[in-house]
Amino acid sequence: MKPRTPSSLVVGGGPFAILADRGFCGFRLWEQAAATGADLLWRVKTNLRPRHLETLADGSWLATIIPASGPGRQSTPPLTVRVVNYTIDDGRDSPDGYRLLSTILDPGEASAEELATVYSERWEIESVFDELKTHQRGPRMVMRSKSSDLVKQETWGHLCCHYAIRTLMIEAAQHAQRDPDRVSFIAALRIARRCVAQGDFPPPRPDHTTAVWRHVCFVNLKPAI
Repeated sequence: MKPRTPSSLVVGGGPFAILADRGFCGFRLWEQAAATGADLLWRVKTNLRPRHLETLADGSWLATIIPASGPGRQSTPPLTVRVVNYTIDDGRDSPDGYRLLSTILDPGEASAEELATVYSERWEIESVFDELKTHQRGPRMVMRSKSSDLVKQETWGHLCCHYAIRTLMIEAAQHAQRDPDRVSFIAALRIARRCVAQGDFPPPRPDHTTAVWRHVCFVNLKPAI
């Protein structure tokens, strides 16, 4: 399979941002991706040491990067990047540190907090993969189908099921006037399975829907402590 180049990730004619995890950042790849005209926001390892140029008002800083190895390393012109360091307060005594590099050099276009928030949204797709593969399908489970068409059909079945559960989670959150991100997928999945076992999914009447999902609203949407 031919790997996708950065230019193939940017289509259309408007502004785009390419986000990448810390395993993908490299000088040449960064240079190629930046040349497409897209804004870059890539996570890098915290031990990466860009050369500091200037500290900005929002706490981020401008720096230069050069190739870590390869021919012509010393003669390659450095690239200017913006560095954003942050941690996420998740209750642990020693939270992990994050370091982002971006081509958005002006804090007026996007503050450090906004960039960190945008990058954290990237992890939502990872959460979806976990919901589908680990919890909904089950760990170490393989597709039962033996042909490509039936595998596609089974995959679409899992995706439709996930979409239905997520839709009901949004309705429950709206009913409770809370952020849908506060609803537990695992709890919602368990409720859905109980309803299927009782032959009552989706609930046939609106009042039944409210009753079934009240547990999600009031158990899983408690205020954070």
